[in-house]
Amino acid sequence: MNCTVRWSGAGMTFLAETGSNHVLAMDGAPEGGGRNLAPRPMEVVLAGTGGCTAYDVVVILKKSGQQVSGCDLQLEAERAETDPKVFTRIHMHFTLRGKALKKNLVEHAIRLSHEKYCSASAMLGKTAEMTTDFELVED
Repeated sequence: MNCTVRWSGAGMTFLAETGSNHVLAMDGAPEGGGRNLAPRPMEVVLAGTGGCTAYDVVVILKKSGQQVSGCDLQLEAERAETDPKVFTRIHMHFTLRGKALKKNLVEHAIRLSHEKYCSASAMLGKTAEMTTDFELVED
């Protein structure tokens, strides 16, 4: 895996080009010299973690024969007050939609993602207390 990050030359806007040839913009807050044109780099880290674990949960549920039709994930994070301002707490709230989703299989899918599959959660779990909960919505 590789990535190239380039400063735009204006403010604090950076463009990342990923190894899969996708482009992602990042920017800073105005008080830090940015123009607020894109997410902050640490927001991208948090979003990537959410994408990683939500992906796992959907795949695991589908492989378990569950009829999942939707997965929303709300993440709330706290960071250290001093540098490096690592994440110290991350809570993930899953809202899963489908037909007759089984609570025990959803719990298992979330646990497997965090304990075995999600690389981003494993890394952030070294500095942050990770908690999860979920709700099921019947289609």
